[in-house]
Amino acid sequence: MQGKKDHQEKLFIQFQLSNYVPVDNFYRRLKKILDLDFLYRSTSEYYGREGQKSIDPVIFMKLMLVGYLENLDSDRKIISITRMRMDILYFLGYNLDEALPWHSTLSRTRKLYGEEQFIALFKQVLKLCINEGLIAGKRQAVDSALIKANASKSSMIERLVMEDASVFTRELNDNIEDEPAPPEKPKGGNKNDPGKKSAPVNQTHYSPSDPDARLTMKPGKPMNLYYRSQISVDTASHFITYIQAFPGNAADNMSLREVLRHVVGNMNENNIQVKEILADTGYSSGDAIRALIGHDIEGYIPNPGNYKHSREDEGFTYDAEHDRYICVKGVHLPLRRIESAYKKPTILKKVYESNISDCKNCPLKDSCANAKGFKKLIDSMDKPLYEYMQERIESRKGKQMKLLRSSTVEPVLGSLINHTGLKRINTKGIKQANKCMLMAAIAYNLKKLLKYKFRPVQVTQKQLTNFLNNAFDTLFAQFKQPYTVNMLSLF
Repeated sequence: MQGKKDHQEKLFIQFQLSNYVPVDNFYRRLKKILDLDFLYRSTSEYYGREGQKSIDPVIFMKLMLVGYLENLDSDRKIISITRMRMDILYFLGYNLDEALPWHSTLSRTRKLYGEEQFIALFKQVLKLCINEGLIAGKRQAVDSALIKANASKSSMIERLVMEDASVFTRELNDNIEDEPAPPEKPKGGNKNDPGKKSAPVNQTHYSPSDPDARLTMKPGKPMNLYYRSQISVDTASHFITYIQAFPGNAADNMSLREVLRHVVGNMNENNIQVKEILADTGYSSGDAIRALIGHDIEGYIPNPGNYKHSREDEGFTYDAEHDRYICVKGVHLPLRRIESAYKKPTILKKVYESNISDCKNCPLKDSCANAKGFKKLIDSMDKPLYEYMQERIESRKGKQMKLLRSSTVEPVLGSLINHTGLKRINTKGIKQANKCMLMAAIAYNLKKLLKYKFRPVQVTQKQLTNFLNNAFDTLFAQFKQPYTVNMLSLF
């Protein structure tokens, strides 16, 4: 007989969330291992003793975490999805009929709390992973990725120098909460095309909605406003050990010193010493190599493509004893001076030049000498450091480390961007962007932690057979009767 469902909503019902959330549910397991009670003490300074009660700090942080675990890009979506998910409500400690906070409360509270609250949570989760024996920590792979800012390039306006700095600051703060102002056309035109206005640059223009965002270009993408996410990943387990927001136009090689300081600090807090750092060519610089040596860390960073290990293919041999170059015709190019790089006074270079008289009658003058009639060669003052790194990179281990880096940190960055809510920053300002990146890294580490912690044990047929044979051997040992059988054949 055909059945037909007759639905009539009950007026009263006895219901407990804990009875309907499975034991192996992700959020049920997460609730058991994640203790956020420290937030009550650390956030007490943000509240007074009177007035309306705020959102529970633990509930706020859990809702933030849900957003990144579920790859949600707005506070509205976090509340909307939470209302329909029994497992998330159980994780929060809410009943089905209990009202959730307004989405605007999440935004206001995120701005209220300092970065230290989010950093503390990141370190707590990192410690959980280390205590489980999942992070070796001795070898770290470092890389960066551009994350689109919550601002439009078309909204950028020209910077104005005001006599009253307080007026300028107040106008910026007012603009942060408002819609982006219409773009102002920058003054001046292109030399080749007087009718075409020059494109905005970071030195002359800014975004009124997010002044910390920086205009830069992502490979294969048009120029836009970005933040740069610096990340360190443990090569043994692919857990994130450090993440931080930097300006979008901040060069990797200028950021490595600060990255190392935080990575080493995070590991030292857990009694782990970092011994090796893997990075790509973008991190190569004399300052970066000195930072590695200062921390007693072995680095594997390929030198830039324009670095020249030797100039013999150009016809010049280096004389280390006299610090000079000698060309194929025997002309000497001694060290003339040391000067700073263009727009980078901290980067020094050594200039080697020949005499005009030495090159005057040389048959190779037309193809070798410059327009002034002499040859000029330039080396970095940090060439010994680059030579040291080149030797490491060309070694057998260096080649292995290059492959290991790309297979470690790059997939992690891809997961953060595509599956953990980091495709775009949904806040304003670099401090807020840093909170977003920290929460994305926390969500990523928790996913990996729970996946490992509750991974089912895989037993092979041979292992099961040996276990059963050993059990029956022990059982019948008292009878001194050898007993061996393939128990799987009985089933």
